[in-house]
Amino acid sequence: MYDLSGKTVLITGGARGIGAQVARVAAARGARVSVVGLEPDLLKNVATEVGGHWHECDVTDSAALDAAVASTVEHFGRIDVVVANAGIANLGTVALGPVDALVRTVEVNLIGVMRTVSAALPEVTRARGHVLVVSSAAAFTAMPGMAAYCASKAGVEQYANVLRLESAERGVTVGSAHPIWIDTDLVRDIREDLASFRTALKRLPWPLSTVVSVEKCADAIVRGIEKRKRKVYVPRTMGLVQAMRPVVLSGFSDFVVRKGMGSTVTDMETEVRGLGRSFGKSTVGVRHD
Repeated sequence: MYDLSGKTVLITGGARGIGAQVARVAAARGARVSVVGLEPDLLKNVATEVGGHWHECDVTDSAALDAAVASTVEHFGRIDVVVANAGIANLGTVALGPVDALVRTVEVNLIGVMRTVSAALPEVTRARGHVLVVSSAAAFTAMPGMAAYCASKAGVEQYANVLRLESAERGVTVGSAHPIWIDTDLVRDIREDLASFRTALKRLPWPLSTVVSVEKCADAIVRGIEKRKRKVYVPRTMGLVQAMRPVVLSGFSDFVVRKGMGSTVTDMETEVRGLGRSFGKSTVGVRHD
């Protein structure tokens, strides 16, 4: 076990959702926590709650991330674990666009992970610590309306797979987390905005229709860090889904999904046009017009 007591954990996307709850769980294990993100008031609240540190930062800005790392080191003296968690999801299909929303999703979810890890890795290497990047079950599944999200999360998983090999000789371990739908503001916003998503979720086969509490997700992630696991599945059945990836992403699966979804794609595009925005109302760091 990798004892978190006295360790410093830096978490991006730490203002709410998975990031904030990971901060709470890690702090309860004795870790010193630094939360990073774009919502200073919420970050301050989380940091105060866990007796930690906070720094406002956009994960697509390397200079801002360098400053967040420096601020954390100045406050705690070191960084043992980095959790690259910040993520967003755009609404709508590739045809509906706009392309800037698709690109921004990839910038935050994938490029943001790369920038986060690059900024924190020298400190984590000095500590012979652990890197945990938050991917998704979307890395090995596909669903209409999630092209940029699925692409970015698949990229995050492969990034972690290579980083793991590169870092092993330096004593650094690397894991990727693969949650299914988690009851966060991001998922709640999509469910509220799109009746087509609510319908599609009901039609998905088990376990892909599972919605997990943020508390259970954070517990699993922190356990994964403590065990320096290479993969964290939330719930564990997602490991079986990944093992069946050749079937899940086969032509037969395409046929089943298309048949089951019916007019979902058309309905989704109509709903997103009506919303007049490409992201959920709680998403920060994006344009909502």
